[in-house]
Amino acid sequence: MTKKTLILFSFIFLKFLLQYFVLSSDYDLQRDEYLYLDQAHHLAWGYLSVPPVTSWISSIIYLLGNSVFWVKFFPSLFGALTILVVWKTIEELKGNLFALILGATCILFSALLRLNTLYQPNSFDVLSWTAFYFVIIKYFNTEKPKWLFVAAIVFALGFLNKYNIVFLLLGLLPSILLTDQRKIFIQKKLYIALFLALLLISPNLLWQYNNNFPIIHHLNELADTQLVNVDRIGFLKSQLFFFIGSFFVIAFSLYALLFYKPFRRYKPFFWTFFFTLILFLYFKAKDYYAIGLYPIYISFGSVFLMNLLNEGWKKYLQPVAIAIPVLVFIPMFGIAFPNKSPEYIIAHSELYKSYGLLRWEDGKDHLLPQDYADMLGWKELAKKVDSVYLELPSPSQTLILCDNYGQAGAINYYTKEGIKAVSFNADYINWFNLDRQFINLIRIKNYKEKDNEFKETSPYFNSSVLVDSITNQFAREYKTWIFVFKTAKVDVNKRIKSEIEEVKNYR
Repeated sequence: MTKKTLILFSFIFLKFLLQYFVLSSDYDLQRDEYLYLDQAHHLAWGYLSVPPVTSWISSIIYLLGNSVFWVKFFPSLFGALTILVVWKTIEELKGNLFALILGATCILFSALLRLNTLYQPNSFDVLSWTAFYFVIIKYFNTEKPKWLFVAAIVFALGFLNKYNIVFLLLGLLPSILLTDQRKIFIQKKLYIALFLALLLISPNLLWQYNNNFPIIHHLNELADTQLVNVDRIGFLKSQLFFFIGSFFVIAFSLYALLFYKPFRRYKPFFWTFFFTLILFLYFKAKDYYAIGLYPIYISFGSVFLMNLLNEGWKKYLQPVAIAIPVLVFIPMFGIAFPNKSPEYIIAHSELYKSYGLLRWEDGKDHLLPQDYADMLGWKELAKKVDSVYLELPSPSQTLILCDNYGQAGAINYYTKEGIKAVSFNADYINWFNLDRQFINLIRIKNYKEKDNEFKETSPYFNSSVLVDSITNQFAREYKTWIFVFKTAKVDVNKRIKSEIEEVKNYR
């Protein structure tokens, strides 16, 4: 094993180690993770909010035992692979050991460490962006058409994971037109590669068509409820924090792409950086959507700094350059990760607030960061639903209906009785199993609508009672109610079918 390979393996090992180290046992899985894990039981070519790749990975997690270890393993793996792609990019750019170590350090001690704690499409999205850019660099270096076909496959996988990769293409194509690399557009095999990409993503596009393009409804809902609160200045500030320890490397990369002669063939990447950010700003995208843009620029910056610091006294600055991302990361370690208890965070709320970590998607500050509040109360909910379910007469004829996908997913993940909770929210609208006749109802309801639930539902059952609630005051689901309605007076299945049709027609 060569020295370089040993160092690369060391970075990958450290990556996995840190990913598990930055998570506190005070927290459950995050709200979105439950939905993605449940997709393993409902495989399709698309879902209301995401394409199918995450469901494929969820199927693998399920086969491996569905434990938290494996849930966290895969985003860690995609983060490790991102380090590998950056490493290979630096080698492609003729970088030496210093450049390789600098690039890997910058990626390791960055926002990716936080992003890779969550089982969401975002980790694979960043990997897809980085891999696609790497393949484009390979094409610029060799002009071999095979790299166009590899790019098509990488793009298709990225698209089938998260539609966000479309921004990559929209930012890259006009950038190529502005440079000498525009000659790529007279390559006939480019259009064959584009057709290949279209062919690979067509099952998802067909699914969207057959389901009346639910992604449009999802994007409109996202714009109305979350993106409306996005502050463009805040978006730009966040970009600085994502790779704050390696900001100087990214800055040098942009300089090099514009003025450094050995990088002349890569000039489209200079324009791509700005075009892509402008697109995100225009559409008021969430700040983390842009994280996939940066790793490739760390590759360029690392190689440029290698050449800048390769003579005389400047060589002594190489260890300094490597140390900066680590030193900047150290104070961030205590506040940027879910490794502190809720009580600790509340006691130090001013510190968290100063970094904007308490600001939620509603634009307001709360007790905990939103992701952390979304990682509490789920086990408690599932345990209490389990207990209620077992006490009911004819539990197999009991419908568990939740207000949102987090509640349904958490119940399905943690309960031990083969319970399958559903909701009219997110993909669960398509996952109702009405083959059996329901006579009882366990209703999981937002605490603000307690009285409405009794008023609306009680007339259809012989008995109704509020049995419990989530008592974890730090949870976003705090005070979520658990209602039990026994022995229906009406055909529950018929009413549920009617509700499903109404929700689908609204969409």
